[in-house]
Amino acid sequence: MELAIDVRDLKKSFGDFEALKGASFKVDENEVFGLIGPNGAGKTTTLRILGTLISPTSGVAEVFGHEVVKEADAVRRILSYLPEDAGAYQYLSGEEYLRFMAGFYASKKETVEEMVQAGRDISGLGDRLKDRVNGYSKGMKRRLLLARALMIKPKLAILDEPTSGLDVIQAYHVRGMIKDYAEGMGVTVLVSSHNMLEVEYLCNRVALINEGKIISEGTPEELKTRYNAVNLEQVFMEATQLG
Repeated sequence: MELAIDVRDLKKSFGDFEALKGASFKVDENEVFGLIGPNGAGKTTTLRILGTLISPTSGVAEVFGHEVVKEADAVRRILSYLPEDAGAYQYLSGEEYLRFMAGFYASKKETVEEMVQAGRDISGLGDRLKDRVNGYSKGMKRRLLLARALMIKPKLAILDEPTSGLDVIQAYHVRGMIKDYAEGMGVTVLVSSHNMLEVEYLCNRVALINEGKIISEGTPEELKTRYNAVNLEQVFMEATQLG
């Protein structure tokens, strides 16, 4: 099985602030991998480096064998990145937005229609896709954006806080979309979240990050056994010696 992500001693400083202090982890192909930790732990910085949006100060990050700095164009061709604060064009309908975005990735008209149909299916928004985005709830917008990220069938989907700010019902729908897509399409997904119970539901393996360092890694069951914990929240508290 091919290695999807290989992060080795990754460091990133913003002025005097060290956001990453030597993070290392690996993600296998077709795995749903969770990067979990509190706000400010270094999750989004790691994802932005892997998504080629920013460069590391030092260390190495590879996506399917492509180094994210030296081979940024190759990396961008095989991944889809959904940031926490992503937005959609407010005055397009949901379907117009999906078709507009598909145009950036498809090589011919038939492929555009295939992508848009995939987006329809993934979003589960039905006839509401005919409505303008500015009339959507936050949860509906998030479902549309997630459909946009997944409809292009990337080798790697990077999802930063995919259910942030959603109510219980909408978060449930979004988690289901991610899980169904990952299992159905056999793609690699990297999920960042501070919601550790959510990640426990979604992910095959997880890495705990705190203050810019990976402090533990394994399957949810392995981590719960290792720290004699009932869930990943307790694992994190024990791992950081806060519990």
